[in-house]
Amino acid sequence: MSCSLQLCLSLSRYCKTIGGLNQIYARSLKAGIDQNPLLVGQLLLLSAVTIPDTIDYARSLFAEIDSPDVFMYNTLIRGLSESGYPHEALLTYTQMRHQSFIPDSFSFAFLFKAAANVKSLGVGTQLHCQALLFGLDDHLFVRTTLISSYAEAEDLRSAQKAFHETEEPNVVTWNAMVTAYFRCSDLEGAHQMFSKMPVRDLTSWNIMLAGYTKAGEFEVARRIFNEMPDKDSVSWSTMIVGFAQNGCLDEAFEFFRESLREGMGSNEVSLTGILSVFAQVGAFISGQVLHGHVVKVGFNNVISVTNALLDVYAKCGDTEMARKVFDHMVEKKSVISWSVMMAALAMQGLADEVLKLFGEMEKNGIRPDGVTFVSLLYACSHAGLIEGGCEYFHKMQETYEIEPSIEHYGCMVDLYGRAGLLSKAYEFVSEMPIQPNEIIWRTLLGACSMHGELKLAEEARKKLSELDPENSSDYILLSNIYAVAGKWKDVAMVRRSMISRNINKTPGWSTIEVDKVVYKFVAGERESEVANEAHHKLADIMSALRTAGYVPEVRSVLHDIEEEEKENSVSQHSEKLAAAFGLAKMCQGNVIRIVKNLRVCRDCHTVMKLISKVYDREILLRDRRRVFCKGGCNYEVDTWEDCEYNEMCHKDSVLKDHQWSAYIDHAPGGMLPCLHSRIWLQVWNSYQDKGSS
Repeated sequence: MSCSLQLCLSLSRYCKTIGGLNQIYARSLKAGIDQNPLLVGQLLLLSAVTIPDTIDYARSLFAEIDSPDVFMYNTLIRGLSESGYPHEALLTYTQMRHQSFIPDSFSFAFLFKAAANVKSLGVGTQLHCQALLFGLDDHLFVRTTLISSYAEAEDLRSAQKAFHETEEPNVVTWNAMVTAYFRCSDLEGAHQMFSKMPVRDLTSWNIMLAGYTKAGEFEVARRIFNEMPDKDSVSWSTMIVGFAQNGCLDEAFEFFRESLREGMGSNEVSLTGILSVFAQVGAFISGQVLHGHVVKVGFNNVISVTNALLDVYAKCGDTEMARKVFDHMVEKKSVISWSVMMAALAMQGLADEVLKLFGEMEKNGIRPDGVTFVSLLYACSHAGLIEGGCEYFHKMQETYEIEPSIEHYGCMVDLYGRAGLLSKAYEFVSEMPIQPNEIIWRTLLGACSMHGELKLAEEARKKLSELDPENSSDYILLSNIYAVAGKWKDVAMVRRSMISRNINKTPGWSTIEVDKVVYKFVAGERESEVANEAHHKLADIMSALRTAGYVPEVRSVLHDIEEEEKENSVSQHSEKLAAAFGLAKMCQGNVIRIVKNLRVCRDCHTVMKLISKVYDREILLRDRRRVFCKGGCNYEVDTWEDCEYNEMCHKDSVLKDHQWSAYIDHAPGGMLPCLHSRIWLQVWNSYQDKGSS
């Protein structure tokens, strides 16, 4: 073996970056050993499997090999099967067969993994036939990945057949079969298979935890967790992430604290999981504390954890802190980092900042992805930048060759709908190259509700009844359009339809963090001491606001009920209770941060603004789309959707932008609302401020 070859092989053992790969390959070219099978195989393994995000380098390297062997083909197939391009692993196998290479057991193990990742039953079946042809289907490694392939395609019967035909399944094969049952939503089958296992390892228990948490069976998952003979970081992370992703935020946080008490330490998965909890509920102070912990344990340079921190600050409305985290990443920013930062600015309505940041991204040579353009289109939509939105939509396809997804089409429908261009929005939906799904029609229905377009709304609801007949929000939107039009018989008909189908609206709730504890409020609830305290404080606040001239905006209550009932229902929304509790418990100067799971009604916007002025407090209110600032910020209203007083009377309400007529009676000089609601609100706020002074 030559000295140059020994040196290159030695260097490859310590290579961890694409720069190192380039240096080694350059040295091999200079020494004339760039076609040496041993060295090329090692470099291919590094770029395809070991070093992250270097699969493109592996493909380029493979293209330079004069005579690749089966090992090299297998290495590239393996890397592609685990990348974002699993279909290319199948194309590589086709190329391999065209060159008359005979596949081995490793080839099919990696190919079945690729078939599992593309979730194609047809591809898996064809590969199964190929494995039979070469007599490799009985190989234990191949059979295990075959089971996983059928499971991902949701063909449980074929997965069972493959398992039962395995002569001596090991614990890995048993684990694959248990996973197959969970993949196909057969929880009972998974339980029975687990109970029959002759040998269980830690992975077996972790599979059960992941399966039950993903299915929402938390009590079963907790019982299994308590029964586990041993637990590792994966076990704890599974519980934390599983509970967090299913909205069980208190439980997720408790598991995180317990894992630290047990000495498990933090890991990337658990930290990103618990940070996602803080982002969901707006736990700003807890997020800051965990930020310190992240720095202390050295995870502040892990990109996924940093992105999660960025998301926490973004959703808590602190764009300044989010920007500091973003800038601290220096050269380690991923496309996800840029996209999250854009989403943070868009959520605050800072469209100009979003577009500026996108320009910086392009200058830095970062290629945007589909998520980036969702943030861009979202920002353009909420700022009324129709031409800009159309320009970015075309740029996405023409410049970056990104095929629009259903989310991008939904953003475009929203862009036209918010501007009142409903015929243009409908035309866009009709000309879409892909079949519009329920998201598209629901976006159009929301736009119709916003502008009071009854005929088109009925058309959209008809399409939704075929695609997603059990979704409550569609009934609510149509009901509210009828209510605004005064068609109470149609309102009653829609609600009778909901009752007959046993369709219930998602209950509204709001959260607030006080002294590192997150409290959750639901309208009308008085079962706890905290809820009672919030109600008492809210009564005092409302009395003070009425003294200051506040009149409840009962026109946002779109039900044919008495005025007194309307005032009572609108006065006890969960965000008002959360704000009252914050005023009672938090010191002057602390920002009151509230998160609402639904959209916020007009009356709550008005009350939050008045509380901010009367009590001299800064309030950040985040609903499911936007962050609104009251006090020390520019107060801006976007649109209003699901009102939550139905939590007491089991009815539903939505307030839409087109209902500015509620203010026309009071507007100076017969002033009419502008096309864009925020322009009208600025005019109205100016008039209101002058009147109050």
